[in-house]
Amino acid sequence: MERVLLALPQEPTGGVAGWAAGLVDTLGGPGAGLAVALENLFPPLPSEIILPLTGFAAGQGVLSLASALFWTTLGSVVGAAALYWLGALFGRERMYALWERLPLVRVSDLARTEAWFARHGTKAVLLGRMVPVFRSLISVPAGLERMPLPRFLALTAVGSLVWNAVLVLAGYWLGDQWESVGDYVGVLSKAVLLLVAVALALYVAVCVRARSAAGRARHRRGV
Repeated sequence: MERVLLALPQEPTGGVAGWAAGLVDTLGGPGAGLAVALENLFPPLPSEIILPLTGFAAGQGVLSLASALFWTTLGSVVGAAALYWLGALFGRERMYALWERLPLVRVSDLARTEAWFARHGTKAVLLGRMVPVFRSLISVPAGLERMPLPRFLALTAVGSLVWNAVLVLAGYWLGDQWESVGDYVGVLSKAVLLLVAVALALYVAVCVRARSAAGRARHRRGV
């Protein structure tokens, strides 16, 4: 079956959107994954353009929706793992020195992300995947602190899948209006964070209740 290209009047032809469209046109799902991996490595590349565009491409038959979600999530994990290892291998001083030399990024963003990681630990990795700028940078302090890699990759995959699914599906459903997704990214970030925070709060409440029940049971038995 011949693959359908994004040869439509509304196809982006320049800038980041045109570059991402070219990758998806040429490589399909792996092209979307590559674009997202690069977005993780270089935060100024906006996921709020790349992901809805990938969803739009899925709606046009360039790739399947399942392929779009799989490859963009894989790209997120690969890009995050690369930043994790940079943090682990370079150390704090050399990592900050490197960040100062990169264009279009701010050392203050890295410092804020590291402070957030120090306050929230592993939760910061999960939640950080759903916050612009922090999405990429949260991998660096995780590497600096040598967070266990399997845990880091699992939390990154879950957080990335949630965020990618929101933006890919938005682009898929909106069709040629996919560009409007960027106008609502801030609202989407807050909504996703709220849902995740509620889920975590419920989980903690269930754990605390279970421990309290177990403690009362031991007390009744005289243990």
